Amino acid sequence: MFFDKDAETMPRAEIEKIQLEKLKKTAVYCYENVKLYKDKFDKAGFDPAKIKTLSDIKYIPFTTKEDFRDNYPFGLFAVPMKKIVRMHASSGTTGKPTVVGYTKADLYMWSDCMARIVAAAGATPDDIVQICFGYGLFTGALGLHYGLEKLGAAVVPSSSGNTEKTVMMMRDFGTTALVSTPSYALRIGEVMEEVGIKPEEIKLRLGLLGSEGCTPEMRDQIESKLHMFVTDNYGMSELMGPGVSGECTERCGMHFNEDHFLPEIIDPATGEILPEGQSGELVVTTLDKEGLPVLRYKTHDITSITYEPCKCGRTHARMMKPTGRTDDMLKIRGVNVFPSQIESVLMVVPEIAPHYQLVVGREGSADNLEVRVELADASLLDDYRNLDELRSRIHHDLKTVLGISTKVSLVEPKSIERTAGKAKRVIDNRPKETATFSVESK
Repeated sequence: MFFDKDAETMPRAEIEKIQLEKLKKTAVYCYENVKLYKDKFDKAGFDPAKIKTLSDIKYIPFTTKEDFRDNYPFGLFAVPMKKIVRMHASSGTTGKPTVVGYTKADLYMWSDCMARIVAAAGATPDDIVQICFGYGLFTGALGLHYGLEKLGAAVVPSSSGNTEKTVMMMRDFGTTALVSTPSYALRIGEVMEEVGIKPEEIKLRLGLLGSEGCTPEMRDQIESKLHMFVTDNYGMSELMGPGVSGECTERCGMHFNEDHFLPEIIDPATGEILPEGQSGELVVTTLDKEGLPVLRYKTHDITSITYEPCKCGRTHARMMKPTGRTDDMLKIRGVNVFPSQIESVLMVVPEIAPHYQLVVGREGSADNLEVRVELADASLLDDYRNLDELRSRIHHDLKTVLGISTKVSLVEPKSIERTAGKAKRVIDNRPKETATFSVESK
């Protein structure tokens, strides 16, 4: 299903023509209305009026999360406050929150982008969609909310928390689609088992999951527990919120809304633009934002892009699922480790539940990594031989994938903290001056 078939199936030449026209306007708009960009351009000796081709984007300086924090709260707004009709902000767990503002035109564009993505994932006007993101300053809930309403679906804004009530509403309302984090979808499946509701008793068919990473192995677990087709979507508050890109029913990459966002892949070490298909850091430029336009934002997400048209008929670029982030990479004894690598190993072990924590510590001058894993069945705790065999098997599989040895701890079922929002996967117990990544999964 398409929401705007003409826009979503444009020939590549037409997409790039639109992008160039909008890039020229946006660069000049930023220079004239945002002090940060005027200062950056002047320092780099860059004249935005001289952009002639899309490749000229390489001359534009990058924007970072630190730029948002340094200009907290409204220093990056390009319009006076009387034109701002809504504001959102990040949680600010690692510093001041990043604050973003929207004009009426921005909100219209946002809902349009989101409607395209949920339609591509398989949502229809006949769906009853339960949104289990937390409402508030977080962009996820309202982003999906207005996009789904624009599509014509019925929205149940149940928010997160009180999972038993959430499950009851799913059954009683005939909910057909779920919006949540992957970890909360797993929690919903757990609670359904606890209260005796079988997947066949509810009408869920589609999961529109986001806000945290979801490996294919975790997706399989969710689909098995909730009997629904799961898709992923991508975005972040600095760019707009969700709606930047998202999977279609083919699930072969997340389609960008390229007429509104210009993606690049760069080498995170050098800043050099990488060719199609090569993995690197995703950088995104907004092409239509009025309230808070952003040029070449470094997302920290590691992915690749293909420009090949999709089997679904859409022609916009597709980004592969991010394999990690440049800022949540764990460096353990000189080896780069991403939480997604560990999750891919754990999710295919039938004896364990899909809940885990990574605990980083330090002994002397060396960092160490403990992988805490929940058992699916408490009776395993009494079977020492099988427990030791299971621990050894997980240890071996992790060492094969990561290239280093980790400590594997098997813990009781439901002993790892559950959250309604983003799962807290990493606990960093090293001295603060050595910690190099965020303790909250992205």
